[in-house]
Amino acid sequence: MRGYWPSAEGAARVYMVEAVNRFVWGPVMLGAFMAVGLLYSVRSGWFQLRGWRLWLVGTLASVFRRDGARKSREAGSLSQFQAMSTALAATAGTGNIAGVASALALGGPGAIFWMWVSAFLGMMTGFAENALGILYRRKTPGGKWSGGAMAYMERGLGLKPLAWLYALFCVFASFGIGNMTQVNSIACALEDSFHVPPAATGIAAAFLIGLVILGGLKRIASVTERLVPLMVVLYIAGMIACLILRGGEIPGAFGLILREAFTPRSAAAGAVGYGVLQALRMGISRGVFSNEAGLGSSVMVHSASDAKTPAEQGLWSMFEVFADTLVMCTMTALVILTSGVYDMDAYLRALRAGLPVVEGAVLTANAVAASLGPLGGLFVSLSLTLFAFATLLGWSYYGERGTVYLLGERAAPVYKLCFIAAVFLGAVSQLRNVWAISDMFNGLMAAPNLLALALLSGKVMGCLPGRGKREKNALSL
Repeated sequence: MRGYWPSAEGAARVYMVEAVNRFVWGPVMLGAFMAVGLLYSVRSGWFQLRGWRLWLVGTLASVFRRDGARKSREAGSLSQFQAMSTALAATAGTGNIAGVASALALGGPGAIFWMWVSAFLGMMTGFAENALGILYRRKTPGGKWSGGAMAYMERGLGLKPLAWLYALFCVFASFGIGNMTQVNSIACALEDSFHVPPAATGIAAAFLIGLVILGGLKRIASVTERLVPLMVVLYIAGMIACLILRGGEIPGAFGLILREAFTPRSAAAGAVGYGVLQALRMGISRGVFSNEAGLGSSVMVHSASDAKTPAEQGLWSMFEVFADTLVMCTMTALVILTSGVYDMDAYLRALRAGLPVVEGAVLTANAVAASLGPLGGLFVSLSLTLFAFATLLGWSYYGERGTVYLLGERAAPVYKLCFIAAVFLGAVSQLRNVWAISDMFNGLMAAPNLLALALLSGKVMGCLPGRGKREKNALSL
């Protein structure tokens, strides 16, 4: 935001935010993300692998069955597919286009390997938090399901202050990473590609977002269940087209990722470079930014599904992490590595010299354009617009649920109006400081959630298919 903080006082606050970010996205917290995922992976007997027919084949197959997950079985609930689509709307955003490119540019090809590891372990983290969300949710007087990470913090652990803190961080994050930064990305993409004034983008986006979110969760879900599959299929189709044209380079790209994951590339002591720790930090942090496993955010909407058992929705969450990071982010990385626009040695020299490098959505757009021509840049801009718009829808509901938990249902309309106003502000503002604050609150959500997940692991183990009597037929094939 232009002139967001003044002079010396502003500089002090920026320094404080950066200090918090260094901890939130530093080795301790990133290690906690990995540790919780590893805990659930080991205790479940690596269910990601042995249960692949349930979370992959079973979820997709159920969509096409008459008794499948596409239509809700309860009037006040979402279907399992709608819940997954809405959650995927919030995660399949700029992280898939800009986040993975930044991880590659600043952490090297090895960062992509650690992104894979993060997502592989995060699949079990996602299962755990959403199974707990179903386990501890409650029906409202109006007959709708109400839950979220706050529910298992309050009812599972008996720690209401922890739940209150989580909800507060969620509300702040919804205005930052879930709103202003997303619509700013839309405004920049449309201005660069189609010369649309940011103010016009802000007005149009605010109108469309308002039209959807003022209709409640059912309207949000009805939009996302159509928008998300469409945008995911279009994006994957575009990435596949690029990879077909560069097919001969794909084996080399995979080899580079695996080799650089364990190869230090720093120059002298203290020099900036593609060290193993830098690759690990960038890969894990951008992986979490992409799929949000461990943040607990998706639990808000998964808890509103008509799932009969905790395992049902947990399996959909596993598929969500898989599709978001292991499929879409991997395709983005491979397109960049095979395009010829990314030169690892040139990037490394620039970083060592303290020079800026092309990263984020620009790097992805350049890579796609290298294969598809001028239309490639337009394709990335359109994809970024759709992804960011979907993220706005998903996070609007997360922030609303956090607000309701803190202040009650009467506060929901006020929150929605503030969210719509923030959409316009995000489009016309410069967000240098807002990005930093957004990252801070997004990461702060993880601390109470990871603690709760670690303490409630025994409850989750009872929800695994085959572990509990109610779960044996969680998602029959």
